Amino acid sequence: HSIFKPVVSAIMECFRPGAVVMQCGADSLSGDRLGVFNLSFKGHAECVKFVRSFNIPMLVLGGGGYTLRNVPRCWTYETGILIGEEIDDMLPYNDYFDYFGPDYRLHLPLTNIDNSNSKKYLEDTTRHIVGLIRGLEGVPGTEICTGQPGTKQVPPSFMEIDDDEDDEDDMSNSKDDEDEREVQNGKLSFQEENNNS
Repeated sequence: HSIFKPVVSAIMECFRPGAVVMQCGADSLSGDRLGVFNLSFKGHAECVKFVRSFNIPMLVLGGGGYTLRNVPRCWTYETGILIGEEIDDMLPYNDYFDYFGPDYRLHLPLTNIDNSNSKKYLEDTTRHIVGLIRGLEGVPGTEICTGQPGTKQVPPSFMEIDDDEDDEDDMSNSKDDEDEREVQNGKLSFQEENNNS
């Protein structure tokens, strides 16, 4: 709760997405063969529930999870969360029932993995991440500028042209004009010269 919710809230506030694609890898669950986290199914699903609370369309995907008996339990529980249905902890009899023994329950006990992160470290890290997100330019849209052909090399928001709008047609794209640019306050701008023509 103390990390996921503030970070996701900041993301939603900054970008105000029209939809969310959420990948719910199960490798962060307690008892995963490769993961070193200790999340319960309920804690994992709380993340899904929180994103769902923003009432925007979601595409929820599976992924990850290396303790095979835990993955279907997780996705079953989270599917119930997504459709608003409470799922009984006792698993119903099915062709794979024996696979989920000896307890035959949806929810499993947590393992006793010590959390090596101090509360202060987690709070400081969360505060830092939220600060970085709030420093991003979000809504109304974030352009993708990779520097590859077909995209703009430098985002227009980084360029500040000091010429009047009337003089826009007079600007040339020559190398000399590009050399006149300088960085001021983190933005590229053209240096104005006393040009009365």
